[in-house]
Amino acid sequence: MKWQGLALDTRAFTQTSWHWLHVPRSDTRAGRRERLWRWPVLLALLVTIPAFYAELLLASPPRWAAWAYVLASATVALALYQVSRLTGHPVSHLQKNPLDLLLIGGMAAAAALPPSSDSSWALGFRLVLAFMTLWRMIWSLRHLITRGGLGHLMIISVLVLGACGVGFWWIEPTTPDLGSGLWLAFTTAATVGYGDLVPTTPAARIFAVFVVLLGYGVLTLVTAAIASRWVESGERRIEQEFLHDMRREIAALRQELAAIRAHLPAGTASAVVSSPPASERESVRLDLQQTVEDE
Repeated sequence: MKWQGLALDTRAFTQTSWHWLHVPRSDTRAGRRERLWRWPVLLALLVTIPAFYAELLLASPPRWAAWAYVLASATVALALYQVSRLTGHPVSHLQKNPLDLLLIGGMAAAAALPPSSDSSWALGFRLVLAFMTLWRMIWSLRHLITRGGLGHLMIISVLVLGACGVGFWWIEPTTPDLGSGLWLAFTTAATVGYGDLVPTTPAARIFAVFVVLLGYGVLTLVTAAIASRWVESGERRIEQEFLHDMRREIAALRQELAAIRAHLPAGTASAVVSSPPASERESVRLDLQQTVEDE
């Protein structure tokens, strides 16, 4: 496999709207407001992850789990309202963001549904909502995935694996300490599967699905960013060599022009530059004659 094949096409990744989400690019105020809401929306959606497992693991979920869904729904709704109002075409902007509309309604409904431990259809609904939330969170982080963003990707990968390790430590009974949770998170995300630690409960297996998806995305982006950095270093070296050769050829042309001017008689070079060619003078004379004849 060539390294060029692993290079990260960041321009296509950052410019795509994924057909379900849209960034206002024509209005600077709306675009600025959308950027201001990225982190609050991301944090509000992040809180729904422990709420999902609280609904799944506990027979009587705490009240904060339902309020976490309400908070996420209100945050997404407020962000979408403010951005759409600044675009000048709110209805069109809402139609271009169906995922946010689904999240607003889905989070509000998830807060009112019975606990997932008591209802299989409520669990299925919250599971679909969790996939949509994951999609929206990754889309919110797309601005960090740039050609020179290897440091950002490394930080994101460490944070994701750390959060997955804490999650396994919380919900998996075979991981009694944080180290075991981190090890299970790494082997799951990297799809190694040594077999010394495996998810044994339904909640841990559902969590492992998300860990595998996040692991594929994060590790692939880090590998592609490293490959892109190597490719860029080679391309930069070729560009520097090309510019050096071009400067050298321009300097040689200047020396040749200076030598030609030095051998020309005095005033010849300026006369050649100021006097147009004979063919152009003849063309102008014919045009003037044609104009007089037409009049």
